[in-house]
Amino acid sequence: MSIGDNLNPVKTLDRDTVWRLLAEHPYGRLAVEASGLVDIFPVNYVVHQRKLYFRTAQGTKLSSLIVNDQVAFEIDEVTEENVVRSVVVHGKARRLETRAEIEAAEALPLKPWAPTLKYNFVVIDVETATGREFTIADEPERFPS
Repeated sequence: MSIGDNLNPVKTLDRDTVWRLLAEHPYGRLAVEASGLVDIFPVNYVVHQRKLYFRTAQGTKLSSLIVNDQVAFEIDEVTEENVVRSVVVHGKARRLETRAEIEAAEALPLKPWAPTLKYNFVVIDVETATGREFTIADEPERFPS
């Protein structure tokens, strides 16, 4: 095969697979931007009604969300068969404010992993969720003979 052949080892995941992966993985990375600085935070989360929920304490993460509610969220999976799946979510994050919202979030299986007090519940209203899959392999020859 030559470079010109139409080989794309990266497969786009369908919507159901993307949401299944999000539901199966309790840990991801939240990317936020405030004042021109992009930061990434590890969070544990749950999926409920095609939204992502997590808890946080007061601090940089919560402050960033107040300044700019546009976020990205990402998870990865690498199987024993060297299959890599990556999901990226874009949406708007907001701290839950109403008693009804907070009580509903408290009923979700969402417990802090670190032994810290995290009284703030945040939801990401998902605008897009996309995923890719590929198998780890050697790079093809650049100039095959």
